[in-house]
Amino acid sequence: QVQLVESGGGLVQAWGSLRLSCAASVFIFKTNAMAWYRQAPGKQRELVALITNDDKTRYGDSVKGRLTISRDNDKNTVYLQMNSLNPEDTAVYYCNATRPGRNYWGQGSQVTVST
Repeated sequence: QVQLVESGGGLVQAWGSLRLSCAASVFIFKTNAMAWYRQAPGKQRELVALITNDDKTRYGDSVKGRLTISRDNDKNTVYLQMNSLNPEDTAVYYCNATRPGRNYWGQGSQVTVST
C-alpha cells in the first residue's frame, strides 16, 4: 500500500528552483512528522528538512536559507521549495514520515542540477 507519493523532481540549471511535493494518506500525515532526505551517488542518505505537526522545522546545514519545508494540512501534502540550487544538490530526494517506532518512505525523486 503506497502511503507517500512524491512528485516534482527533474533537471534544473544551477541557481534555479524546483518544488517537490509529497502527498500522504490522511492517517500518516496527521500522526507523523514529515521530512525530506536525499542521497547522492556514493554518499549516505542525509536529512534535508523536517517539519512537525505543530510546524517546527529543522534543516540540514548545507541547505539552510535555500530550501524551505512546509505542509498543507488540508491537502495532506508536504512540500520542499528549493531555491539557488547548485550541482551539489543533485541527489534522489525521499519523502519521509516518522514517529517513534514507525518510519515511512516515498519512492524517491531524482533532482539533477546542471552547471
